[in-house]
Amino acid sequence: MGANDSSATETISTAELNEIGLRFEVDGEIATIVLDRPDKRNAQTSATWSALARIGDNLPEQVRVVVVRGEGPSFSAGLDLSMFKPEGVPGQDSLAAVATLDDTAFDQRIAEFQSGFTWLRRPEIVSIAAVQGHAIGAGFQLALACDLRIVADDVRFCMKEPALGLVPDLTGTKPLVDLVGVSRAIEICLTARIVGAVEAVQLGLAEMAVPAGELAQAVHDLATALLATDRAAATATKRLLQGAPARTLAEQSAAERVEQVARIRALFASS
Repeated sequence: MGANDSSATETISTAELNEIGLRFEVDGEIATIVLDRPDKRNAQTSATWSALARIGDNLPEQVRVVVVRGEGPSFSAGLDLSMFKPEGVPGQDSLAAVATLDDTAFDQRIAEFQSGFTWLRRPEIVSIAAVQGHAIGAGFQLALACDLRIVADDVRFCMKEPALGLVPDLTGTKPLVDLVGVSRAIEICLTARIVGAVEAVQLGLAEMAVPAGELAQAVHDLATALLATDRAAATATKRLLQGAPARTLAEQSAAERVEQVARIRALFASS
């Protein structure tokens, strides 16, 4: 997969991002991550995942909404297939090279790449995937890592990894199952079929589908609406909702009490 990134907590320069094929922009409380390899349909490499992790580690404190989008007609065509070649992607390991690692090192390497996806679920932010065209494999998983997905009417979701002899390992399996159920997730993954916009909305994989020309505006409108909510209340509410599936009703009720006590005390602390 890729060279070990020991600088995960260090900031990453614009020049480094450009070389990897990413852009990162901050406008007030909204940060935008752009997959910027349109000539490769924004195919991802291990450097992509390491850079995403570093962006998350260094996200400016004022950011409340993170938008992830792709440059050009595709969101992301998934794994850069050069990684399957013996020489791999220039400057990065090939899959063949990574296969020689011992189990502990191999596990750690994958965990590092997964951290480029997991931070998008943090309670203090809301992440939105703006998805058009191809969202294949790692591209599908990146969209699934986000809290919300707004898709263009030409979207083509596909979990390609099993067809390549791999498994989806970039944290995509849990949200897929949570959204569509085990049976449908098995069918989608093991057939590697395309899920279009209409079906994506029907299955809950997307909150909304819009014409491609309206995608940017729809995402902007959603981000604006999210920012209208009190930040502390939004963070506490997202934390509650994320924990709900693993709790009983009694446990969730107790969690609600804890969060509400903290909110009311904070609201009236200066009274």
